[in-house]
Amino acid sequence: MTAGISSLTSLSGASAGKTSSDASTIAGNFNQFLTLLTTQLQNQNPLDPLDTNQFTQQLVQFASVEQQLKTNDQLGNLITASKASAAATASGLIGKTVTADGATASLAEGKATWTLDPARAAAKAVLTITDPKGNVVATQTKALAAGSQSFAWDGRSSTGQLAPDGKYTLKVQALDATGAAVSVDTKISGTISSVDVSGAEPVLTIGDRTVALSSVEAIGGTASN
Repeated sequence: MTAGISSLTSLSGASAGKTSSDASTIAGNFNQFLTLLTTQLQNQNPLDPLDTNQFTQQLVQFASVEQQLKTNDQLGNLITASKASAAATASGLIGKTVTADGATASLAEGKATWTLDPARAAAKAVLTITDPKGNVVATQTKALAAGSQSFAWDGRSSTGQLAPDGKYTLKVQALDATGAAVSVDTKISGTISSVDVSGAEPVLTIGDRTVALSSVEAIGGTASN
């Protein structure tokens, strides 16, 4: 009988150690262990009783499994509550203007806007705009002041033609007065039209592109404001 309990203990330990273990399977093994242990105590040989050390080890091991099951349940409840809170927060952003980390903006009605944030003033910055296929559409060279600033593209290509509406990516290569490279953070701004809360993190729709809630860096008022 003791050997049977040891085998069951090993099986439960192995199951708990696998990432694909099912909580209901572990709970079932725990209940089987309790039934088996109770039966063994009721029918043990008085001349050869259950080893005390082994009995204690089995109780400790299965008590740990039971605690882990309870902990997993509590973590699940916390995650559910956290998702509900994030979804409520994200839904309140609909209609507000936000600035989010990203280099891709939407060109609509002849205008696409990015927010540039150079680490320091740049005497020369080459701004290259590419289409979704990676083709260079337009290139501009200008100086950038230190701090956050807006850059608007009128949709005109280097040949003067109006580019079709869609998503375009901005790449900035900047140099200061000494010729040293200047890092420039690129952000996009727009009004949130919808929120998708079906995933692990809310996803916001800005124009025809989506950004994760965690990438939002600034929130303004509603578009009407």
